[in-house]
Amino acid sequence: MDLSSFTDQAPGSLVQISGTDPVRGEWKHAAFVPYPLPRTTPDLSPSTYRVVANARAELAALDSTARRLPNPRLFRRPSLQAEAQSTSALEGTYAPLAAVLTADEDQPQSPDLKEVLNFVRMADVAFGWIEQGRNLSVTMLNELQLNLVQGTANQTAESGAVRTQQVIVGRRKEVGRNEATIYASRFVPSPPGLDLQANLQGLLDWMDDDGVSQEVDPVVAAALAHYQFETLHPYHDGNGRIGRLLIVVHLLTRGTLLEPTLTVSPWFETRRHEYYDRLFSVSAAGDWDTYVRFFATGLEASAKSTHRRMLALVELQASMKERVRQSNLRADTAHTLVDYAVAHVSFTVRGVERGLGISYGRANGLVSQLVDLGLLAPLPGASGAARRFYAPEVVDVIVGDED
Repeated sequence: MDLSSFTDQAPGSLVQISGTDPVRGEWKHAAFVPYPLPRTTPDLSPSTYRVVANARAELAALDSTARRLPNPRLFRRPSLQAEAQSTSALEGTYAPLAAVLTADEDQPQSPDLKEVLNFVRMADVAFGWIEQGRNLSVTMLNELQLNLVQGTANQTAESGAVRTQQVIVGRRKEVGRNEATIYASRFVPSPPGLDLQANLQGLLDWMDDDGVSQEVDPVVAAALAHYQFETLHPYHDGNGRIGRLLIVVHLLTRGTLLEPTLTVSPWFETRRHEYYDRLFSVSAAGDWDTYVRFFATGLEASAKSTHRRMLALVELQASMKERVRQSNLRADTAHTLVDYAVAHVSFTVRGVERGLGISYGRANGLVSQLVDLGLLAPLPGASGAARRFYAPEVVDVIVGDED
Protein backbone atom coordinates (compact mmCIF):
# COMPACT_ATOMS: atom_id res chain seq x y z
CA MET A 1 0.00 0.00 0.00
CA ASP A 2 1.34 3.41 -0.96
CA LEU A 3 1.41 5.19 2.38
CA SER A 4 2.27 8.50 0.70
CA SER A 5 -1.25 8.58 -0.76
CA PHE A 6 -2.77 9.24 2.66
CA THR A 7 -3.37 12.88 3.57
CA ASP A 8 -4.42 14.75 6.69
CA GLN A 9 -8.01 14.57 5.38
CA ALA A 10 -8.12 10.77 5.65
CA PRO A 11 -11.10 9.65 7.80
CA GLY A 12 -8.98 7.22 9.75
CA SER A 13 -5.47 6.47 10.95
CA LEU A 14 -2.52 4.40 9.81
CA VAL A 15 -1.42 1.90 12.45
CA GLN A 16 1.87 0.06 12.41
CA ILE A 17 1.84 -3.66 11.65
CA SER A 18 4.61 -6.21 11.11
CA GLY A 19 4.99 -9.78 9.99
CA THR A 20 7.02 -12.23 7.99
CA ASP A 21 6.84 -12.86 4.26
CA PRO A 22 7.52 -16.56 3.48
CA VAL A 23 9.91 -15.56 0.69
CA ARG A 24 11.31 -12.15 1.64
CA GLY A 25 11.41 -12.34 5.40
CA GLU A 26 10.31 -9.81 8.01
CA TRP A 27 8.43 -6.67 7.05
CA LYS A 28 7.01 -3.57 8.71
CA HIS A 29 4.17 -1.59 7.20
CA ALA A 30 0.88 0.10 8.15
CA ALA A 31 -2.83 -0.72 7.98
CA PHE A 32 -5.68 1.77 7.67
CA VAL A 33 -8.30 1.89 10.42
CA PRO A 34 -11.32 4.10 9.63
CA TYR A 35 -12.80 6.41 12.22
CA PRO A 36 -16.43 5.82 13.24
CA LEU A 37 -18.86 7.16 10.66
CA PRO A 38 -20.16 10.70 11.18
CA ARG A 39 -23.66 11.16 12.55
CA THR A 40 -24.34 13.95 10.06
CA THR A 41 -23.90 14.17 6.29
CA PRO A 42 -20.34 14.85 5.08
CA ASP A 43 -19.77 18.00 3.00
CA LEU A 44 -21.24 17.28 -0.42
CA SER A 45 -21.37 19.45 -3.52
CA PRO A 46 -24.65 20.64 -5.09
CA SER A 47 -24.04 18.31 -8.04
CA THR A 48 -23.74 15.35 -5.68
CA TYR A 49 -26.95 16.31 -3.89
CA ARG A 50 -28.69 16.36 -7.27
CA VAL A 51 -27.49 12.86 -8.06
CA VAL A 52 -28.58 11.68 -4.61
CA ALA A 53 -32.03 13.19 -5.22
CA ASN A 54 -32.23 11.46 -8.60
CA ALA A 55 -31.33 8.14 -6.98
CA ARG A 56 -34.03 8.65 -4.34
CA ALA A 57 -36.57 9.39 -7.09
CA GLU A 58 -35.71 6.22 -9.02
CA LEU A 59 -35.81 4.12 -5.87
CA ALA A 60 -39.19 5.63 -5.03
CA ALA A 61 -40.50 4.79 -8.52
CA LEU A 62 -39.31 1.22 -8.15
CA ASP A 63 -40.85 0.94 -4.70
CA SER A 64 -44.13 2.50 -5.86
CA THR A 65 -44.49 -0.08 -8.61
CA ALA A 66 -43.69 -2.91 -6.20
CA ARG A 67 -46.33 -1.69 -3.76
CA ARG A 68 -48.99 -1.66 -6.48
CA LEU A 69 -48.37 -5.26 -7.51
CA PRO A 70 -50.65 -7.99 -6.10
CA ASN A 71 -47.59 -10.02 -5.11
CA PRO A 72 -44.25 -8.22 -5.46
CA ARG A 73 -42.47 -11.18 -3.87
CA LEU A 74 -42.83 -13.01 -7.20
CA PHE A 75 -39.99 -10.92 -8.60
CA ARG A 76 -37.62 -11.29 -5.65
CA ARG A 77 -35.88 -14.50 -6.66
CA PRO A 78 -35.03 -13.68 -10.30
CA SER A 79 -33.67 -10.31 -9.17
CA LEU A 80 -31.66 -11.98 -6.43
CA GLN A 81 -30.23 -14.53 -8.85
CA ALA A 82 -29.17 -11.73 -11.20
CA GLU A 83 -27.51 -9.94 -8.27
CA ALA A 84 -25.78 -13.15 -7.17
CA GLN A 85 -24.30 -13.70 -10.62
CA SER A 86 -22.99 -10.17 -10.97
CA THR A 87 -21.72 -9.62 -7.44
CA SER A 88 -19.79 -12.91 -7.67
CA ALA A 89 -18.31 -11.87 -11.04
CA LEU A 90 -16.99 -8.72 -9.37
CA GLU A 91 -14.97 -10.98 -7.07
CA GLY A 92 -13.69 -13.21 -9.87
CA THR A 93 -16.25 -16.02 -9.66
CA TYR A 94 -18.13 -16.25 -12.94
CA ALA A 95 -21.11 -18.32 -14.01
CA PRO A 96 -23.36 -17.33 -16.95
CA LEU A 97 -26.56 -15.69 -15.81
CA ALA A 98 -28.72 -18.13 -17.77
CA ALA A 99 -26.96 -21.01 -15.96
CA VAL A 100 -27.62 -19.38 -12.58
CA LEU A 101 -31.29 -18.83 -13.39
CA THR A 102 -31.87 -22.43 -14.45
CA ALA A 103 -29.57 -24.20 -11.97
CA ASP A 104 -30.58 -26.97 -9.62
CA GLU A 105 -29.73 -25.27 -6.33
CA ASP A 106 -29.35 -28.62 -4.55
CA GLN A 107 -26.91 -29.97 -7.13
CA PRO A 108 -24.93 -27.14 -8.76
CA GLN A 109 -22.92 -28.31 -11.76
CA SER A 110 -19.67 -26.47 -11.00
CA PRO A 111 -17.76 -24.99 -8.04
CA ASP A 112 -18.31 -21.47 -9.40
CA LEU A 113 -22.04 -22.07 -9.69
CA LYS A 114 -22.08 -23.43 -6.13
CA GLU A 115 -20.47 -20.23 -4.90
CA VAL A 116 -22.94 -18.03 -6.79
CA LEU A 117 -25.92 -19.97 -5.47
CA ASN A 118 -24.53 -19.70 -1.94
CA PHE A 119 -25.03 -15.95 -2.27
CA VAL A 120 -28.73 -16.53 -2.98
CA ARG A 121 -29.04 -18.66 0.15
CA MET A 122 -27.16 -16.09 2.23
CA ALA A 123 -29.41 -13.28 1.01
CA ASP A 124 -32.53 -15.32 1.75
CA VAL A 125 -31.34 -15.67 5.34
CA ALA A 126 -30.64 -11.93 5.64
CA PHE A 127 -33.98 -10.89 4.16
CA GLY A 128 -35.76 -13.33 6.45
CA TRP A 129 -34.19 -11.61 9.46
CA ILE A 130 -35.27 -8.20 8.17
CA GLU A 131 -38.85 -9.41 7.75
CA GLN A 132 -38.75 -10.61 11.37
CA GLY A 133 -37.72 -7.12 12.45
CA ARG A 134 -34.31 -8.25 13.75
CA ASN A 135 -31.34 -5.90 13.87
CA LEU A 136 -28.11 -7.25 12.47
CA SER A 137 -25.35 -8.23 14.89
CA VAL A 138 -21.77 -9.36 14.35
CA THR A 139 -22.86 -12.92 15.13
CA MET A 140 -25.49 -12.71 12.39
CA LEU A 141 -22.97 -11.33 9.90
CA ASN A 142 -20.69 -14.23 10.79
CA GLU A 143 -23.51 -16.62 9.93
CA LEU A 144 -24.04 -14.90 6.60
CA GLN A 145 -20.35 -15.20 5.75
CA LEU A 146 -20.38 -18.91 6.59
CA ASN A 147 -23.42 -19.41 4.35
CA LEU A 148 -21.58 -17.69 1.53
CA VAL A 149 -18.44 -19.85 1.57
CA GLN A 150 -19.82 -23.14 2.90
CA GLY A 151 -18.87 -26.10 0.75
CA THR A 152 -16.54 -24.08 -1.47
CA ALA A 153 -12.77 -23.92 -1.85
CA ASN A 154 -12.85 -20.63 0.07
CA GLN A 155 -14.15 -22.22 3.27
CA THR A 156 -11.43 -22.21 5.93
CA ALA A 157 -11.09 -22.63 9.66
CA GLU A 158 -11.78 -18.88 9.95
CA SER A 159 -15.09 -19.05 8.08
CA GLY A 160 -18.07 -17.89 10.10
CA ALA A 161 -16.00 -15.58 12.27
CA VAL A 162 -14.34 -12.18 12.08
CA ARG A 163 -10.85 -12.80 10.70
CA THR A 164 -7.93 -13.35 13.04
CA GLN A 165 -5.21 -12.71 10.46
CA GLN A 166 -4.04 -9.67 8.52
CA VAL A 167 -5.29 -9.50 4.93
CA ILE A 168 -4.50 -7.28 1.98
CA VAL A 169 -6.66 -6.08 -0.92
CA GLY A 170 -5.47 -6.09 -4.52
CA ARG A 171 -2.08 -5.34 -6.00
CA ARG A 172 -0.69 -2.15 -7.48
CA LYS A 173 0.30 -2.57 -11.13
CA GLU A 174 3.28 -0.23 -10.85
CA VAL A 175 4.99 -2.31 -8.14
CA GLY A 176 7.63 -4.83 -9.17
CA ARG A 177 7.34 -8.54 -8.44
CA ASN A 178 10.33 -8.44 -6.11
CA GLU A 179 8.48 -6.41 -3.49
CA ALA A 180 6.96 -8.17 -0.51
CA THR A 181 3.23 -8.72 -1.00
CA ILE A 182 2.29 -6.34 1.81
CA TYR A 183 4.16 -3.45 0.16
CA ALA A 184 2.74 -4.22 -3.28
CA SER A 185 -0.85 -4.35 -2.04
CA ARG A 186 -3.40 -1.78 -3.13
CA PHE A 187 -4.93 -1.50 0.33
CA VAL A 188 -4.23 -2.90 3.80
CA PRO A 189 -7.38 -2.95 5.96
CA SER A 190 -7.68 -3.00 9.74
CA PRO A 191 -5.55 -5.44 11.71
CA PRO A 192 -7.39 -8.35 13.34
CA GLY A 193 -8.36 -8.26 16.98
CA LEU A 194 -10.91 -6.89 19.39
CA ASP A 195 -10.81 -3.40 17.82
CA LEU A 196 -11.88 -4.82 14.45
CA GLN A 197 -14.83 -6.61 16.03
CA ALA A 198 -15.77 -3.48 18.01
CA ASN A 199 -15.60 -1.31 14.89
CA LEU A 200 -17.78 -3.76 12.98
CA GLN A 201 -20.37 -3.67 15.76
CA GLY A 202 -20.07 0.13 15.75
CA LEU A 203 -21.00 0.14 12.06
CA LEU A 204 -24.07 -2.01 12.69
CA ASP A 205 -25.10 0.28 15.57
CA TRP A 206 -24.70 3.29 13.27
CA MET A 207 -26.91 1.65 10.63
CA ASP A 208 -29.64 1.10 13.24
CA ASP A 209 -29.34 4.53 14.87
CA ASP A 210 -32.60 6.49 14.60
CA GLY A 211 -30.72 9.77 15.05
CA VAL A 212 -28.54 9.02 12.02
CA SER A 213 -31.63 8.00 10.05
CA GLN A 214 -33.18 11.41 10.70
CA GLU A 215 -30.03 13.33 9.78
CA VAL A 216 -28.58 11.43 6.82
CA ASP A 217 -30.37 10.70 3.53
CA PRO A 218 -30.79 6.92 3.08
CA VAL A 219 -28.82 6.92 -0.19
CA VAL A 220 -25.94 8.76 1.48
CA ALA A 221 -26.21 6.51 4.55
CA ALA A 222 -26.04 3.40 2.36
CA ALA A 223 -22.94 4.82 0.66
CA LEU A 224 -21.23 5.56 3.97
CA ALA A 225 -22.08 2.18 5.47
CA HIS A 226 -20.85 0.38 2.36
CA TYR A 227 -17.56 2.24 2.46
CA GLN A 228 -17.07 1.46 6.16
CA PHE A 229 -17.74 -2.26 5.75
CA GLU A 230 -15.43 -2.62 2.77
CA THR A 231 -12.71 -0.63 4.51
CA LEU A 232 -12.89 -2.70 7.68
CA HIS A 233 -12.83 -5.84 5.50
CA PRO A 234 -13.79 -7.99 8.50
CA TYR A 235 -13.71 -11.43 6.85
CA HIS A 236 -11.11 -13.58 5.22
CA ASP A 237 -13.37 -13.93 2.16
CA GLY A 238 -16.69 -12.57 0.90
CA ASN A 239 -16.39 -8.93 2.02
CA GLY A 240 -17.37 -7.46 -1.34
CA ARG A 241 -20.44 -9.65 -1.77
CA ILE A 242 -21.63 -9.19 1.81
CA GLY A 243 -20.99 -5.45 1.59
CA ARG A 244 -23.10 -5.07 -1.55
CA LEU A 245 -25.86 -7.19 0.01
CA LEU A 246 -25.84 -4.80 2.97
CA ILE A 247 -26.66 -1.92 0.58
CA VAL A 248 -30.05 -3.51 -0.13
CA VAL A 249 -30.48 -4.57 3.50
CA HIS A 250 -29.89 -0.98 4.62
CA LEU A 251 -32.43 0.42 2.15
CA LEU A 252 -34.96 -2.18 3.32
CA THR A 253 -34.50 -1.41 7.01
CA ARG A 254 -34.77 2.32 6.31
CA GLY A 255 -38.09 1.76 4.52
CA THR A 256 -36.74 3.06 1.22
CA LEU A 257 -37.62 -0.26 -0.42
CA LEU A 258 -40.52 -2.62 0.20
CA GLU A 259 -38.97 -5.61 -1.54
CA PRO A 260 -35.30 -6.57 -2.03
CA THR A 261 -35.62 -6.61 -5.82
CA LEU A 262 -32.87 -4.03 -6.39
CA THR A 263 -29.81 -5.42 -8.18
CA VAL A 264 -26.82 -3.13 -7.61
CA SER A 265 -23.80 -5.18 -8.69
CA PRO A 266 -24.25 -5.21 -12.50
CA TRP A 267 -23.61 -1.46 -12.64
CA PHE A 268 -20.61 -1.64 -10.31
CA GLU A 269 -19.24 -4.70 -12.12
CA THR A 270 -18.91 -2.81 -15.40
CA ARG A 271 -17.06 -0.03 -13.54
CA ARG A 272 -15.05 -2.12 -11.14
CA HIS A 273 -11.80 -0.17 -11.42
CA GLU A 274 -13.49 3.17 -10.75
CA TYR A 275 -15.46 1.52 -7.94
CA TYR A 276 -12.24 0.48 -6.20
CA ASP A 277 -10.65 3.88 -6.90
CA ARG A 278 -13.57 5.77 -5.36
CA LEU A 279 -13.47 3.64 -2.21
CA PHE A 280 -9.72 4.20 -1.87
CA SER A 281 -10.05 7.95 -2.46
CA VAL A 282 -12.17 8.22 0.68
CA SER A 283 -9.59 6.40 2.79
CA ALA A 284 -6.64 8.31 1.38
CA ALA A 285 -8.05 11.83 1.15
CA GLY A 286 -11.53 11.90 2.69
CA ASP A 287 -13.11 12.41 -0.75
CA TRP A 288 -16.65 11.61 0.30
CA ASP A 289 -18.14 13.85 -2.39
CA THR A 290 -16.79 11.99 -5.43
CA TYR A 291 -17.48 8.62 -3.86
CA VAL A 292 -21.07 9.42 -2.82
CA ARG A 293 -21.79 10.87 -6.28
CA PHE A 294 -20.44 7.72 -7.92
CA PHE A 295 -22.38 5.49 -5.52
CA ALA A 296 -25.64 7.43 -5.97
CA THR A 297 -25.23 7.33 -9.75
CA GLY A 298 -24.96 3.55 -9.44
CA LEU A 299 -28.10 3.30 -7.32
CA GLU A 300 -30.01 5.50 -9.75
CA ALA A 301 -29.00 3.37 -12.74
CA SER A 302 -29.60 0.14 -10.82
CA ALA A 303 -33.09 1.23 -9.76
CA LYS A 304 -33.94 2.14 -13.36
CA SER A 305 -32.69 -1.22 -14.61
CA THR A 306 -34.52 -3.16 -11.91
CA HIS A 307 -37.71 -1.18 -12.53
CA ARG A 308 -37.49 -1.87 -16.26
CA ARG A 309 -37.04 -5.59 -15.63
CA MET A 310 -39.92 -5.65 -13.15
CA LEU A 311 -42.30 -3.97 -15.62
CA ALA A 312 -41.17 -6.35 -18.39
CA LEU A 313 -41.85 -9.34 -16.16
CA VAL A 314 -45.27 -7.96 -15.21
CA GLU A 315 -46.10 -7.54 -18.90
CA LEU A 316 -44.85 -11.05 -19.71
CA GLN A 317 -46.79 -12.50 -16.78
CA ALA A 318 -50.00 -10.94 -18.13
CA SER A 319 -49.24 -12.18 -21.65
CA MET A 320 -48.65 -15.74 -20.44
CA LYS A 321 -51.89 -15.70 -18.48
CA GLU A 322 -53.77 -14.40 -21.53
CA ARG A 323 -52.47 -17.35 -23.55
CA VAL A 324 -53.73 -19.64 -20.79
CA ARG A 325 -57.16 -17.99 -20.93
CA GLN A 326 -57.32 -18.59 -24.67
CA SER A 327 -56.58 -22.31 -24.16
CA ASN A 328 -58.70 -25.14 -22.79
CA LEU A 329 -56.90 -25.20 -19.43
CA ARG A 330 -58.52 -24.52 -16.09
CA ALA A 331 -57.40 -20.93 -15.78
CA ASP A 332 -57.08 -20.65 -11.99
CA THR A 333 -54.47 -23.35 -11.36
CA ALA A 334 -52.66 -22.68 -14.63
CA HIS A 335 -52.43 -18.98 -13.74
CA THR A 336 -50.91 -19.93 -10.41
CA LEU A 337 -48.31 -22.03 -12.23
CA VAL A 338 -47.50 -19.01 -14.42
CA ASP A 339 -46.84 -17.00 -11.24
CA TYR A 340 -44.70 -19.84 -9.92
CA ALA A 341 -42.68 -19.98 -13.15
CA VAL A 342 -42.01 -16.24 -13.01
CA ALA A 343 -40.89 -16.45 -9.39
CA HIS A 344 -38.73 -19.57 -9.67
CA VAL A 345 -37.45 -19.47 -13.28
CA SER A 346 -36.54 -23.19 -13.16
CA PHE A 347 -38.17 -25.93 -11.13
CA THR A 348 -39.13 -29.60 -10.87
CA VAL A 349 -42.60 -31.10 -10.87
CA ARG A 350 -42.08 -31.86 -7.17
CA GLY A 351 -41.46 -28.15 -6.63
CA VAL A 352 -44.75 -27.34 -8.35
CA GLU A 353 -46.50 -29.97 -6.23
CA ARG A 354 -45.25 -28.33 -3.04
CA GLY A 355 -45.57 -24.75 -4.24
CA LEU A 356 -49.13 -25.04 -5.53
CA GLY A 357 -50.34 -27.56 -2.95
CA ILE A 358 -51.65 -30.01 -5.55
CA SER A 359 -51.03 -33.70 -6.21
CA TYR A 360 -47.95 -34.84 -8.09
CA GLY A 361 -50.11 -36.17 -10.92
CA ARG A 362 -51.94 -32.88 -11.26
CA ALA A 363 -48.68 -30.93 -11.14
CA ASN A 364 -47.10 -33.16 -13.77
CA GLY A 365 -50.10 -32.83 -16.06
CA LEU A 366 -50.26 -29.06 -15.62
CA VAL A 367 -46.58 -28.61 -16.41
CA SER A 368 -46.98 -30.76 -19.53
CA GLN A 369 -49.93 -28.66 -20.66
CA LEU A 370 -47.97 -25.43 -20.31
CA VAL A 371 -45.11 -27.05 -22.22
CA ASP A 372 -47.59 -27.83 -25.00
CA LEU A 373 -48.67 -24.19 -24.99
CA GLY A 374 -45.05 -23.11 -25.39
CA LEU A 375 -45.00 -21.29 -22.04
CA LEU A 376 -42.63 -23.78 -20.41
CA ALA A 377 -39.85 -25.99 -21.73
CA PRO A 378 -37.79 -28.83 -20.25
CA LEU A 379 -34.15 -28.23 -19.49
CA PRO A 380 -31.85 -30.72 -21.22
CA GLY A 381 -29.80 -33.26 -19.33
CA ALA A 382 -32.20 -34.74 -16.79
CA SER A 383 -34.99 -37.30 -16.79
CA GLY A 384 -37.69 -38.68 -14.53
CA ALA A 385 -38.37 -36.88 -11.26
CA ALA A 386 -35.15 -34.91 -11.69
CA ARG A 387 -36.43 -33.17 -14.83
CA ARG A 388 -36.33 -29.40 -14.58
CA PHE A 389 -38.52 -26.97 -16.46
CA TYR A 390 -38.30 -23.26 -17.12
CA ALA A 391 -40.11 -20.41 -18.83
CA PRO A 392 -37.83 -19.40 -21.75
CA GLU A 393 -39.41 -15.97 -22.07
CA VAL A 394 -38.74 -15.21 -18.41
CA VAL A 395 -35.07 -16.07 -18.85
CA ASP A 396 -34.95 -13.91 -22.00
CA VAL A 397 -36.30 -10.91 -20.09
CA ILE A 398 -33.80 -11.23 -17.24
CA VAL A 399 -30.75 -12.08 -19.35
CA GLY A 400 -31.64 -9.47 -21.94
CA ASP A 401 -31.88 -6.81 -19.23
CA GLU A 402 -28.36 -7.60 -18.06
CA ASP A 403 -26.77 -7.44 -21.53
